[in-house]
Amino acid sequence: MKKILIVNGPNLGLLGKREPTVYGSRSLPEIMAEANERASTLWGMQTETFQNDIEGELVKAIGGAIGVFDGIIINPAAYTHTSVALRDALSATGLPCIEVHLSNTHSREDFRHTSLTAPVCVGQIMGFGTGSYLLAVDAMGRKLGLKEKR
Repeated sequence: MKKILIVNGPNLGLLGKREPTVYGSRSLPEIMAEANERASTLWGMQTETFQNDIEGELVKAIGGAIGVFDGIIINPAAYTHTSVALRDALSATGLPCIEVHLSNTHSREDFRHTSLTAPVCVGQIMGFGTGSYLLAVDAMGRKLGLKEKR
């Protein structure tokens, strides 16, 4: 069974409370439960989720994926635009990574237009709210050569 790690960066633990007009009204546990269910029932993948506001803890979780997981889905949140450490950790794993964002970062402030992590990912999905995670699960299933169980 293929295993994927879903990593969530700073402030995503506040989903459902933080700027619902931008990020929606669902909590991170609700969103992760839906992504986990889709990965399991549609793709036969096992998932593990991780959220932390501390850059070093995110780097440690990503590094710990080597030899354990087959792919990573990551919402680096604000670290998308600032963290060379996350970029290097993702690259070092050698695993396929997909960057996810709830909002379309290109339609927001200029400083959000550049992603340091996207160039080391196989793809980037953004702007579809919580559906961005579901699209990423589907993309990862395909990237790993799995067939939908519909």
